This record gives sequence, C-alpha cells and structure tokens, in this order.
Amino acid sequence: MKRILALVLSLVMVFSLAACSSGGDTETTAAPETTAAAEETTAAAEETTAAADETEAAEGTEAAGGDTSAAQGMNVGVCIYKFDDNFMTLYRQELQSYLESEYGATVTIVDGKNDQNEQTNQVQNFITQGVDVLILNLVQASSTEVVANMCKEAGIPAVFINREPDEAEIQRWVDEGIAATYVGADARQSGTFQGEIILETENKGDFNGDGVVSYAMIMGDPENIDAQYRTEYSIKALEDGGMQVEKLFEQRGDWDQTKGQELAANALTQYGEDLEVIFCNNDAMANGAKVAIEAAGRVVGEDIYLVGVDALDETVGYVAEGTVTGTVLNDHVGQSHTAADVAAQMVSGQTVETKYTVDYVKVTQETAAEMAAE
Repeated sequence: MKRILALVLSLVMVFSLAACSSGGDTETTAAPETTAAAEETTAAAEETTAAADETEAAEGTEAAGGDTSAAQGMNVGVCIYKFDDNFMTLYRQELQSYLESEYGATVTIVDGKNDQNEQTNQVQNFITQGVDVLILNLVQASSTEVVANMCKEAGIPAVFINREPDEAEIQRWVDEGIAATYVGADARQSGTFQGEIILETENKGDFNGDGVVSYAMIMGDPENIDAQYRTEYSIKALEDGGMQVEKLFEQRGDWDQTKGQELAANALTQYGEDLEVIFCNNDAMANGAKVAIEAAGRVVGEDIYLVGVDALDETVGYVAEGTVTGTVLNDHVGQSHTAADVAAQMVSGQTVETKYTVDYVKVTQETAAEMAAE
C-alpha cells in the first residue's frame, strides 16, 4: 500500500510542476483540471488503502480464529462426569450459554453420574444421534483412548475438557490423524500456586518454628491427573522455596465437600496442633475442611492454614474474610469459551491444536475482596 501512495504522490507532484512551468504570462486552464484529476486520484488511493486495511483486518481475524460460519446451528453433545460437582456445574452452564448465544447451537448435556460405563453409553447414544461434535468431561481420564476411538470411527470430532489425557494419548491423536483436542488448564500450575500461597505467609507455613511444614493432603480422585499434579506440585513449591516438609496425612476425598470435612476432622483429631497446613485439591473439599477446622477450635491464619483450588464464589468469600488462606482461580469462563470455539472450528473443518490451556490465577485475601465484589 505504501508503494501505491508513493506513486500517487509522485503523479501529483509531476502534474503540479507541469502547471507551474507552462510559461510566461500565458494563462492556462489546464492546471485546475490537472489538480482536480490529482485530487480524484488521491481520493481513489485513500479508498484503496482503506479497503486494504479492512482486508488485512479480516485476514487477521481469520488467522486468529478462522471462519466458523459453517458451525452455526451445530448440534453439540456434552458429557459431564457428574452434575453435582460445583466447578463443573459452573462450567457446563457457561458452556451451554456461550454455545447457544455465539453459535446458535443445539446443546444436549448429560450427567455421567460418576460412572464411566454409564458415560460410555451416553457417548454411543450421541454418536447414534449423529451430533456434529462431542465435548467430553470423562469420569475416568484413562478411558480417553476408548472414547476417542469411538468418535474417530463415527467421524465425529471430540473436545476433551477438564481432565487431561496423558501425553502418549494426545500424541496418538497426531500419529493416527484423530480429530480430537484437549482444553483445560495445567494442574501443575495450580499446585504450584497453592504452595506459593503458603510460602507468602509470614511464617511460610511453619507455625511452631521447627523449620518443617507439617501438612495434610486431601486429594480428589487419585487417578485424575489434576489430583496427582496438585498434590505433587503444591509440596514441590514449598521445597523449592527452601522449606522442609512432613506429610502427616493423605487421603482421597473425591472432590466432595462432606468427605473433605470428614477427612480434615480425622487429621485434626489424629495430629492436633502438629498439623500446620491442610491442602485440598479443590474448593469443595476445602469448604468442608473449613468447617472441621472451626469445630476443632483452630483458627485459620493464627495456628493453621488452608488452601483449595477453583475459586468458587463461596470460597472466595471465605478467603476475603480470612477463614480460608487462599485458593486458585480455575477459569471456567475462559476454558468453556475456548472449548466451544475449538469445537466450532473443528465442525467447520479447520485444523486445530491438540491442546489448549488457560492459566490459573492465585487468590489471596488481598485479591479476594475485589473478586467477591465483582
């Protein structure tokens, strides 16, 4: 476009010089006509530049997300591992709302009831119905291969969400040309942030000053990679921060608030004041642990710390008031929108990446008040 403008300006200068050197006292009417022509040429060039800018903007949009017009009105089947999970409730509600508003999609969401056999049957039903794309929050991440093969045989693209398959399975999609992708967050980051929240406290989790952080770990489902990474990396962050650690207690709470309360109560009864930090793999279990801590006469921030993951509204409120030390925002809005957009791209026949991740965000008392107000 710069070359076009340069050419136009050169022509204008030539026309102007010609008019100025037309000679002596002889008047001419050619100069005004030439000037008018030059102005018309300049205007045309400006219109061409504007048109080119619009084209470049359109090309930029296409490069960023591609044309998904073919996905308008698509039929989407969504499988959720269980409906009574707090985080996945927020996720599926946002997912459905976004798919319907942005793509005019027909969305059917089913409850796997935490039963993989039940969910596999649901996937087969969606395939029989001929949906355009499947969005899958599996009960067991280990079932990804079976479900991905079912989708491949049916020619239906699959977007796996929330529960990350192992790297070997994701690589298999590439090697075998399977139309599948994963959208989620890196659970290692969430675990690291939990550990950092403890490190950022005044005593770095060491209330009794013995140089060791004595902790309890309340896990989700140990088969779930999120539970594995959050468990590992929260403690790794403490160690990387120069703290020694002692695991007093570790049991699975299956992401459940009631189980979280029971397990925290057991740990508090068994270890008493020796227990300095309770890590929970999600906020539901942390909310339960909060109740157990208060029932045991302990005070978060004074003689014990408690952290979770998800940044549920209720938990953010607890962090703001100081009854939970911190949590980590698991961005259900960002993840659900990305899953929907990628599904639309796949339905439109576009090539997509095999993995999309959305960052977690640390939530402490300093930031929780603002989040709670929002």
